[in-house]
Amino acid sequence: MIVIAAAILGALLGWRRASQLGGDRRDRAQYAAAYAMALAVLGLFATIAIERML
Repeated sequence: MIVIAAAILGALLGWRRASQLGGDRRDRAQYAAAYAMALAVLGLFATIAIERML
C-alpha cells in the first residue's frame, strides 16, 4: 500500500514541478512518470524496512 501511495504522490509532485518550470503536457507527463518511479522505489524500501522491523 505504501508503494502505491508513494507512486501517486510522486506523480502529482512531478506534474506540479514541471508546471512550475513551464513545461508542456509531455514534459509534465515525463516528470510525473520519473517522480512516480523514484518515489515508488523509496516506498518499496520503506515497506521492506517496516516488514523487517515487525
